[in-house]
Amino acid sequence: MKNTTIPGGDMIAQTEIDDGDDPLVAALGKELAWDTGDDTLQGLSGAELIKAHVKRLPNAPGVYRMFNAAGDVLYVGKASSLKKRVTSYALGRGHTNRITTMIGRTAAMEFVTTRTETEALLLEANLIKRLRPRFNVLMRDDKSFPYILLSGNHEAPGIFKHRGAQTRKGDYFGPFASAGAVGRTINALQRAFLLRTCTDSVYESRSRPCLLYQIKRCSGPCTGEISPENYEELVREAKAFLSGRSRAVQADMSRGMQSAAENLDFERAAVYRDRISALTAIQSHQGINPQTIDEADVFAVQQQGGMTCIQVFFFRTGQNWGNRAYFPKADPLLGPEEVLSAFLSQFYDNKPTPKLVLTSEAPAEANLLAEALSLRAGRKVTITCPKRGEKRDLVDHALTNAREALGRRVAETSSHAKLMEGAAEALHLSRVPRRIEVFDNSHIMGTNAVGAMIVAGPEGFAKNQYRKFNIKSESAKPGDDFAMMREVMERRFSRLIKEYGIPDREAEDGEENEPMPSWPDLLLIDGGIGQVNAVMKILADLGIEDVVDVVGVAKGVDRDAGRERFIIPGKPDFSLPPRDPVLYFIQRLRDEAHRFAIGSHRARRKKEMVKNPLDEVAGIGPARKRALLHHFGSAKGVSRAALDDLAQVDGISEAMAKQVYDHFRQSR
Repeated sequence: MKNTTIPGGDMIAQTEIDDGDDPLVAALGKELAWDTGDDTLQGLSGAELIKAHVKRLPNAPGVYRMFNAAGDVLYVGKASSLKKRVTSYALGRGHTNRITTMIGRTAAMEFVTTRTETEALLLEANLIKRLRPRFNVLMRDDKSFPYILLSGNHEAPGIFKHRGAQTRKGDYFGPFASAGAVGRTINALQRAFLLRTCTDSVYESRSRPCLLYQIKRCSGPCTGEISPENYEELVREAKAFLSGRSRAVQADMSRGMQSAAENLDFERAAVYRDRISALTAIQSHQGINPQTIDEADVFAVQQQGGMTCIQVFFFRTGQNWGNRAYFPKADPLLGPEEVLSAFLSQFYDNKPTPKLVLTSEAPAEANLLAEALSLRAGRKVTITCPKRGEKRDLVDHALTNAREALGRRVAETSSHAKLMEGAAEALHLSRVPRRIEVFDNSHIMGTNAVGAMIVAGPEGFAKNQYRKFNIKSESAKPGDDFAMMREVMERRFSRLIKEYGIPDREAEDGEENEPMPSWPDLLLIDGGIGQVNAVMKILADLGIEDVVDVVGVAKGVDRDAGRERFIIPGKPDFSLPPRDPVLYFIQRLRDEAHRFAIGSHRARRKKEMVKNPLDEVAGIGPARKRALLHHFGSAKGVSRAALDDLAQVDGISEAMAKQVYDHFRQSR
């Protein structure tokens, strides 16, 4: 660490950021830090704290972070001048309610200087995605996009769906908007080019053609049904098609069909006919295929009812490779330009950037954003908002899709919000829930027991927040549902308290910035008074019995849907009218929890069924496991082997042999 005097400011400490904390931060910026024990900062918060920081900040580009008293990041922002930007927060006027609330909760700040504002923008996007501050525009559902892979390390290349790091040798084509789009395309490409989709191990073990060959979805290279030269020609045609030369490929097929027909080889002509039909099917599924655009992403933004929808279309090699709708979390007061700018910087943080980005609105700081994307991609990236021509037609098409998707989401959200309001009234809750957690257990005679938690909010089921709990308690008797529920509750809420602390419900009243908080407002327990009492005892032991509403849903006398009894601590149990919408809503929640619990239990049971005793031996990986099984024939043979015999296996040292030997003797 070295001390640096900022012109016009106080002495501060300036240090390179630790690479282990964040490589991008280390590469782009230097952290500005000073002694938090300084008397000028002690006891300050809000605007007063920000004013104290302003005196020490440089007039240089960088990124700032604002924290609350619990240490949670409230906001991450970038600035061309840290001093000027932070000063605007300290003035205390002209702020929206959102910014005013954020300033009031600020208990600490951190700063990173960068060489340029472009680097500050890249660093800001990286930190927002990693820290997910509640007052920033946040991109949701940030999964990597799937690609089509034509493998390149095999005598007979195959065609596969690929997601993740592109480490396997071959040609990658994409991105596609969804796994479904890739699956449909590969399915059609199988009919058009007859390429294999089997794994290399299956390919090498075939002695006769598989069913795909019989139904004309594969040319059968595994058993020599096609010569290597002819199969290589099919691979070349597939690459040409996926690279944008679809018309040339189709013309070659058409000439081949005509030639076969003229030579009276009608069987070969029929094969060409079917392949051309498959290519036509791919092109029809793609919808709009631009004539003048080779590579571009199209973004259209639409706002309604306090929500924002951004529709993204992908065009590669002149072909439409699908679209997807995103619904970023953003302050309703932010305009489409600001939301789009924040979204784009996060969207391309871990994705390849095309040469051209078309938008329905000019994003805020479009030139700076284009410069940042160009720096990240290592080549020129253009961001433009077209006004006419084919590019505008593409944007208008995306706008139509965005408008329709947003309309559907608003309708769904409205119905869910009304149902949650109805649930608050029908169940006599202390507040309208924004997050409902439903718990259920699944097991067979106590074996492979799994606890399941599903989450629902104003926008429906939040499947990315579902959790499963493998029951670990050894003291619980097999099939003891009460003990299972106690373990699940202890693990769930102990972790919540550790990560987020106990919430102040009074301070949260009236907040609308966080429709899906970390803490649940309502717990639905699939069970009767026994399960509810077990849950309440756990909550009381943790000191949070007044923080969360708890309702038990017990099956009726005949265990029929519609006759459920609702158990609320301290109140008599009751039923809802048979056709009450709230009753149907709760049934859906319970059934979803039941489905998720059973699915998790079955997955665990299946894993246990194929489990090998050698998997439990420390230090035994796939290679040593294979060597032992090959030498002794089975895991039972390994368990009965003598110490000297174990030591004779290739790759098994004397120490490892003793470890294996001792493991099976102790287990007996």
